[in-house]
Amino acid sequence: MGSMKDKTAIIGVGCTKFGEQWEKDAEDLIVEAAYEAMDDAGITPDDIEATWVGNLYDFTGLSGSVAAEPLKLFGRPTTRVENFCASGMDAFRNACFAVASGAYDVVLACGVEKLMDVGGSGLPVDMGHPVFRGSSAPGMFALAATRSFHEHGWDREDLARVAVKNHKNGAQHSKAHFQREITLETALNAPMIAWPLGRFDACAMSDGAAAVVITRPEIAKKSKHKHDHALTKASVLSMDVFLPMYREAYDWLGFPATENAARQAYAEAGIKNPAEEIDLAEVHDCFTITELLNIQDLGFCERGEAAKFVREGYADVGGKVAINASGGLKCFGHPIGATGCRMLCEITKQLQGRADGAQVENARLGMAHNLGGPGSVCAVTILGLPE
Repeated sequence: MGSMKDKTAIIGVGCTKFGEQWEKDAEDLIVEAAYEAMDDAGITPDDIEATWVGNLYDFTGLSGSVAAEPLKLFGRPTTRVENFCASGMDAFRNACFAVASGAYDVVLACGVEKLMDVGGSGLPVDMGHPVFRGSSAPGMFALAATRSFHEHGWDREDLARVAVKNHKNGAQHSKAHFQREITLETALNAPMIAWPLGRFDACAMSDGAAAVVITRPEIAKKSKHKHDHALTKASVLSMDVFLPMYREAYDWLGFPATENAARQAYAEAGIKNPAEEIDLAEVHDCFTITELLNIQDLGFCERGEAAKFVREGYADVGGKVAINASGGLKCFGHPIGATGCRMLCEITKQLQGRADGAQVENARLGMAHNLGGPGSVCAVTILGLPE
């Protein structure tokens, strides 16, 4: 299998504010994010040779028209990518392969979701399982939490510390849905959603869009960001079975898709010790328990040690590996198709020293991670600065 390492570069990023965007539709959001990315790159729509757009729900849009129509990118290929919560990052991955192959010089990867207009108390889900059919996402991930409590001795305070950390970070970010800190007591006393997951253990539904401009390194060196473009060190997608809980041996203590994607990404990027080499990671904290399991699955600590990793400040900005310095899904919410591209925007701006929120000092290597569906798909991207 060929390597992606150092074959593509991000030269522009853009992101809307995430939240309840009642006054905007999906077209407004994708235009705002894409034009911000193009302005950041110093290019115009005429320079975009192809586009990949991630979105999950058909009520947001269908086909490449999700991006082509509002951006007027007619006469050029535009592809819609859907892969559960990894849709946006998979759009990026496909765009990178197209550039690395030499097919195009400059392309756009973006993602958008407009969730709030449809109403409802949570994401529309149907996992197609005889028992879990109709189960909510909190209901499924709560099973991972109770199993971790039993096996690792974790408790609700361990979950609450994740929420407190992420809200502290998100309070500093101008584009986050939620911009206020919370206390441990607030998290623990919040209404219960699916025990042991309370209100502050779950990310919100939000509207939003994000976009990145991708090119080859030799072109990036002549761009507006010629000295601080973000090089793609790895971009990997891993599929597990559609419903991991069907496996008799599935233990609810982690996600094989993440473990597999991380292993491949580290091999591609040449990373031997992720906890020592990676400065920050935007990980898929759809629930606080998910962040804890991600920390382990991504190899930042041993299994069973993630709660301690957070408790002792290793996941803080200024800690060993800054986990969700932006505030994560916990503070941005999760407009499905946009999340992966938003994470890439965050990592890129952190590496460039111009984060919109809490800045990780002297960051040289960053990771973005999406876990999709009931743990069935994972995307991992590693970005670094040019030497």
